[in-house]
Amino acid sequence: MSTTETNAGETPEVPVDPNAVSISINGRSVAARKGELIIAAADREGEYIPRFCYHPRMSSVGMCRQCLVEVEGPRGPMMVVSCMTPVADGQVVRTETEQVKRAQEGMIEMLLANHPLDCPVCDTGGECPLQDQAFSHGPGESRFVEEKRHYEKPIPISDLVFLDRERCILCDRCTRFAREVAGDPLISFTQRGNNTQVMTFPDEPFASYFSGNTVQICPVGALTAQPYRFKARPWDLEQRESTCTTCSVGCRTVVQSSRDELVRYQGVDSDPVNWGWMCDRGRFNFQSVNSEDRLGTPLMRRDGSLAATSWSVALDAVAREMRSGGAVAVLGGSRGTNEDAFMWGLLADAVGSTMRDAQMDDGLPSSVFSLPQATIDSACAAGTVVLLAPDLKEELPVLHIRLRDAATRHGLRIIEIASHDTGLTPHAWRSVRCEPGAQQDAVRSVLADAEMSAQLAGGNVVVVVGRANLAESAATTMAALDGLLSAVPAATVLPVLRRGNVRGALGLGLAPVDGNDTASVLEAAAGGKVACLVLLGADPLSDVADADLARRGIAGARFVVAVDTFLTRSAAQADVVLPAAAYGEKDGTTTNLEGRVSNVVQKITPRGTSRADWMVAAELLHLLGKDAGVATLADVQRLMSARFPAFGAAAASVEVRRNGVVVTSGGARQPAPAVSVTPRSSYDFRLVVSRKLYDLAVGTAQSPSMANLAPGAAVLVHPLDAERVGARDGANVKVSNSHSSVVLPVVSSGAVPRGTAVVPFNQPGADVRGLIRRGEPVTDVRIETV
Repeated sequence: MSTTETNAGETPEVPVDPNAVSISINGRSVAARKGELIIAAADREGEYIPRFCYHPRMSSVGMCRQCLVEVEGPRGPMMVVSCMTPVADGQVVRTETEQVKRAQEGMIEMLLANHPLDCPVCDTGGECPLQDQAFSHGPGESRFVEEKRHYEKPIPISDLVFLDRERCILCDRCTRFAREVAGDPLISFTQRGNNTQVMTFPDEPFASYFSGNTVQICPVGALTAQPYRFKARPWDLEQRESTCTTCSVGCRTVVQSSRDELVRYQGVDSDPVNWGWMCDRGRFNFQSVNSEDRLGTPLMRRDGSLAATSWSVALDAVAREMRSGGAVAVLGGSRGTNEDAFMWGLLADAVGSTMRDAQMDDGLPSSVFSLPQATIDSACAAGTVVLLAPDLKEELPVLHIRLRDAATRHGLRIIEIASHDTGLTPHAWRSVRCEPGAQQDAVRSVLADAEMSAQLAGGNVVVVVGRANLAESAATTMAALDGLLSAVPAATVLPVLRRGNVRGALGLGLAPVDGNDTASVLEAAAGGKVACLVLLGADPLSDVADADLARRGIAGARFVVAVDTFLTRSAAQADVVLPAAAYGEKDGTTTNLEGRVSNVVQKITPRGTSRADWMVAAELLHLLGKDAGVATLADVQRLMSARFPAFGAAAASVEVRRNGVVVTSGGARQPAPAVSVTPRSSYDFRLVVSRKLYDLAVGTAQSPSMANLAPGAAVLVHPLDAERVGARDGANVKVSNSHSSVVLPVVSSGAVPRGTAVVPFNQPGADVRGLIRRGEPVTDVRIETV
């Protein structure tokens, strides 16, 4: 009989897990894994061990010694640091012996020897681990009567973070985060012995995109966030868990309010998405929701200017235009929820409109979602990731953190195809540089390289694809993607479109129909073929790369309706402006870049009489005689479930309020046409227009703590190109082509290849968009001294 066969009635033998170990913690038997730390095993079983320096998402350093436990060894009980000691089979751990308690009391007493007792004025008072453990594990009184040390306080180490060195207990959390997680080692220990302190380097502020995370993980209030300082006490806060929609990563957050005002966002550890981390833009843009410039009442154009009116008058005017028989177009929708997008898609269907698009001509065709899809987790677990994407550190910062971690700690090999250096370039296995329009040639060179071709043939390949250059047609990226997938057909795709809920909006009714994308709609409007143009949180005059097309489109539409939170440049040109509820003012769901549906929540009262976008669409359907029969969000979700069963099932799942539910739609790959690009003249530069984290976006510009962080407009060229032009760093140069010209300061950078000029998008200063025409596959410019 075979060893795999069993006699009748016998129980099959269960295979033994070679990595499983059994330990005892305080008399309880606990199953653990080889290599797991004692403190992690205890946490999983609900046995709390006090700690200050340990963090599950960073390496252990054993700095604070507060997590001491007693372990039975060959020579009897011994004290060990539980955050540095791995489990072993048969190990006996005790966390509450008299020896352990005395050691922890001694550590607390030592930490409090110099720590100021300023809890009543400390922002962390009431949620401070040191404060809590001084009560739960401290001696109750101190023997130290000497004068505590004093430092200048607080020191602004960046525009967003303040440092109080007197409170610091040298736990190494902030410095480890900056070094290991963010990759921005801009904060470090200085001095020695009793004078050791955390500090930035001279003349180098803590200018990390992730600095707010150090405030959240600081256990004592040594680091505080400028936007939250002295705003509220923890016991005054009310909170609900939600999803950040600043970009399309979809980080899980806690939205906190006090006195019906948003005061803080905190990261939540969602294992498949953000691991508890947030970028500073997503963390601090709650200030824009509280802005005094928010729209709170409908506006209607009378005698050439916008004046306040009632909702009924404004909606009647909009419904009258929609009934007039002319073409209706809907642009935008990625700012809102899935439910908002669904209802506006329903309205577009009801009026027979095929002109709709949730993107601002700055992404990729929605057909990219029909390709075999990857998730953030699967990309980080892949053997190879090919980057055909923008600089993720600038556009999708937490995805940058996840891929950086996979590359530096888990052996992920990144093949980067880009026009210039990005945040992931130092961690890429191979970096291939190409001019705009030459991605197809770059892919062919990758496939022709023996090493890279063998790596791709090894399997488990994920292609991270997005729009890296707004001065270049999306067709060039799609053609390069098609060439790569033809050679590696088993590869999956992770589309990285930047806008918060763009994937949900495109999937629920706001995707272009019959090729009527944003550019086509604006061209039709410019030709007088659009009677009513609806802007759903969209600002074409600021966001569309072809500024000439945007201006002609807005001016040519007969009637413009803006549904927005602020009076943007485009909204200021509208005939009717309807105030929309902002993030934190409405419930619903959102979909991130990988198709993960999770919830967003209402925490405060909407400003003035502003309404959720879906309510506006529902009211207009009623006025048009096409009532959808919805009065509540639950009604919308039921209707959405009937039209889109996958989204409906996700919205009803309990997991949507935790880690989210991935919803993807399969389809066959459609070959992308090859794109022909004219060779560049040796005198010209090929233009790259890309985004920075901080720009003139409304959420950033209306947040006082971030309003001045945008780097400003400039043109970056290779040092030898700057020398060829005859321009020194900081000098103004004229950047021109046959369409327009603009004067910008020049910055020489070795990160930019020769023949390429990089200009950040939507920055304070001169506007480069006049040089771009949507119909041209690439944009060539000349640079001359002024």
